[in-house]
Amino acid sequence: MKRKSHISFTLNGETTEVAFAPHKTLLEVLREDLALTGTKHGCELGECGTCTVLVDGRSILSCLMLGLDAEGREVTTIEGMAAGGELHPLQDTFADLGAAQCGYCSPGFLLVAKELLERSSSPSRDEIKEALSGNLCRCTGYIKIYEAVELAAARMRGENMEPDSESIYGL
Repeated sequence: MKRKSHISFTLNGETTEVAFAPHKTLLEVLREDLALTGTKHGCELGECGTCTVLVDGRSILSCLMLGLDAEGREVTTIEGMAAGGELHPLQDTFADLGAAQCGYCSPGFLLVAKELLERSSSPSRDEIKEALSGNLCRCTGYIKIYEAVELAAARMRGENMEPDSESIYGL
């Protein structure tokens, strides 16, 4: 008989209980046991950032964390980033600027950027690059991602900032 572990934790703002095989990573628990497929399988070695989630407000690679270690913690996935039916400003700016092409890496980038903007309301381009350096994208040149984070930061500070037409149209 297979033994299952039971844990309780806060997932996207709601208390959640789940039973799963104790060897599973948090990534596997989220996708397979809780049907939250926004968190993506990438390298499963902790090298690409695709599986990033927030645990107690800090970005972690869910492929490297055992599901058991989520007990009593607060976990935020991409599904929990929007609030009250409204996209997070980062989600809006990623869409506005075309910062996602295939979109596979986007959940990881968005959650890392969210953590950054909660720590610093006005990060420099270098701080954005550093924060996002653990996330890989095969489709973009990263510039639109950096611009989207900068635009979201400005909007979150209450600035009425619009993207440059060059950022949108490449003119």
